[in-house]
Amino acid sequence: MKIALLTPTFVANDAVGTDMLKMAEALARPGTEVRLFADRVVAARNDVHRSDEVVAWLTDADDVLIYHHSVAWPPVIAILDALKCRRLLRYHNVTPHEFFYGISHDYMISCAKGREETSELAQMPFSGWLADSQFNKDELVALGVPAAQVQVLAPLNRTDDFLRHAPDAEFLRRFRDGRSNLLMVGRIAPNKGHAELIDAFACHVRNHDREARLLIVGKQDYRLATYRSQLLARIEFHGVGNSVIWLDNISDAQLRACYQLADAMLYLSAHEGFGVPLVEAMALSLPVVAYAAAATPETLGDAGLLWDSTDPRLYALSLQRLKQDADLRAQLVEAGLRRYREHFHPDVLAARLRDIVGIH
Repeated sequence: MKIALLTPTFVANDAVGTDMLKMAEALARPGTEVRLFADRVVAARNDVHRSDEVVAWLTDADDVLIYHHSVAWPPVIAILDALKCRRLLRYHNVTPHEFFYGISHDYMISCAKGREETSELAQMPFSGWLADSQFNKDELVALGVPAAQVQVLAPLNRTDDFLRHAPDAEFLRRFRDGRSNLLMVGRIAPNKGHAELIDAFACHVRNHDREARLLIVGKQDYRLATYRSQLLARIEFHGVGNSVIWLDNISDAQLRACYQLADAMLYLSAHEGFGVPLVEAMALSLPVVAYAAAATPETLGDAGLLWDSTDPRLYALSLQRLKQDADLRAQLVEAGLRRYREHFHPDVLAARLRDIVGIH
C-alpha cells in the first residue's frame, strides 16, 4: 500500500506540517510506503515530492491520499478527480476573511477563497473526512458532509519530542529575574486575539502585578504589518512597552524555556480550529486562562480557566487567583497532564490514525 500526504505549502514546524510528518511516522509500517507531497516547500528538506507527481505514484485502488486542507489551492480539484484510490480530506480549518478587514486585502481574498473551496470540497465523494476538532466537524456537516463520514482526530503533535529538549540556558537566565512571566504562543494574526491579550495583560499589570511580563511567541508576516502597528499602539496606550517581549523564529530549546519560565498561558484567540499550544501547555504543566471561543473549550477541557467574554478584568483576576491559590493551580496542572496523556499523547493519536486508515 502507498499513502500520499498532500498539502499546498509544506512548512516543517507549523501545525499542518507537523501533523503531516507525524502522520508519516505513524503510518510507515512494513508493506506500506508513505510520501509527502507539496506544491511549495518552506523548509530545508529533500523528502517532500512535487505535487504534480502524486497521481502517477498512487496507482492502486487500495492506495490512500490524505489531503490537508487549510488554504485555497485550486489545482487540488483536478488532482482529486484524477485519482482512482481512496481519498481522505484532513480539515484544519480556514480562518474567516472578516478577521482581516482593514488589515490585509491579500489575506481577505485568500481566506474567502479558502472557505469557498471548502464548500466545493464538501460536495466531492471522499472516502472519509478527518476533522481536527468537533468545531471543524460541525463546519463540514453544515456544508453538507454526512456526519457519519467525519471522524474527529486531533492534530498529531511533536510534544513528546519537545519534552525531551533541554530548555535554552540563556533564555532561562534572561527571563528568570524574579518577575512573573505570562505566555502566548501563536502566529501574529488578528484571529489570534492579541489585541484582547494586551488589554488583559495591561489590566493585570495595573491592578495586580506591576512587574509582570508577557512573552508573545509567534511568526510575524510582513503582509500583516498594519496589525502589528495596531498592537504596538495598544501597548503604548497602556504603557506596558517595557513588559511585552516579542519572540519570533525561536528554537525548540528557546520555546521549551518559555514554557518552563511561564506562570500561566494567557490565550484569547478568537478563532482556532484546534489550538496546538494548549496541548503543549498541558504537557508542560502550565495552567491556562483562555477565551472560550471556537475549538478552544473542547481542546482545553477542564485543564484551564475559560471565559466566554474578553473582558480584561476576568483574565486579570484569574491570573491573580492562580498566583494565590496553590490548590487550584495544582488541580489545573493535574487535569492538563491527564488530558494530554489520555487524549493528545502522540502514541494515542497515532494508534487512532492507523485504525482510521486501516493499518495494523
